[in-house]
Amino acid sequence: MSFFTLSIGRLLRQSVTVAILMMSCLSFILPVSVAKAADAPAIAAAANIKFALDDIASQFKQQTGLSVRISYGSSGNFVTQIQHGAPFEMMLSADEFYIEQLQKSGYTQDAGVIYAIGRLALAAPKQSELILDPGLVGLAQFITDGKLIRFAIANPDHAPYGERAREILTNKGLWDEVQPKLILGENASQAAQFTISGSTQGGIVPLSLALAPQFTKLANYVIIPDDLYQPLYQRMALMPNASETTERFYQYLQSPQAQTILSEFGFNLPHTTEMHD
Repeated sequence: MSFFTLSIGRLLRQSVTVAILMMSCLSFILPVSVAKAADAPAIAAAANIKFALDDIASQFKQQTGLSVRISYGSSGNFVTQIQHGAPFEMMLSADEFYIEQLQKSGYTQDAGVIYAIGRLALAAPKQSELILDPGLVGLAQFITDGKLIRFAIANPDHAPYGERAREILTNKGLWDEVQPKLILGENASQAAQFTISGSTQGGIVPLSLALAPQFTKLANYVIIPDDLYQPLYQRMALMPNASETTERFYQYLQSPQAQTILSEFGFNLPHTTEMHD
């Protein structure tokens, strides 16, 4: 399978002004080294949950005085890092498959819990001619008219939101036409960056990112119906080395306060019984 890819450098050269604004506003991808406190436990989190989780972590600190150090990226890449000794104490995945994979290998305390159900959006820069609609009819016509040049999704090989984007395009009969035009983000956040940069005409991104003011300044979006793709059950789990602070944060994520924030960022919420399995 071959994909049309562009380097980030080329993308930024094509839209320098927008790219600078994008990087200053969004700052989606944070390395482990952003720790502000050496004793703050390291948490691995799917990139799509960044804005919601930043708010939750801030509220957690206000209420408990405790800090956590969060790194955002693709779930598949985090699995590899954890298997190679990365000192994360907890992982919040964009799909339960990756937590199940870690559990089977003995890298988690247990099966964890579903903390949210992810949703997707079709988005386009405000200057794009792509007509947005939930059924992707506008995208299909855009392709038929020969206007689609570049389209962004997360890499489906290791990013759950990329997997679901591929599923959506396949279900609408558009995958074969879109595939040669793809720009692949390393994770969902980078796909969102590509979508709003002006270097693409659109993309499929997490709804949780599309709802953020930093995104809506530069792009429009429509929610893609949930029945066009398999549910994204986002599961989290503690690692065997989890500290008391991490355990408290894990419990806090299951609280009504945290669940309210997740809902505000477009996530569907799991049933109470799922939260405490």
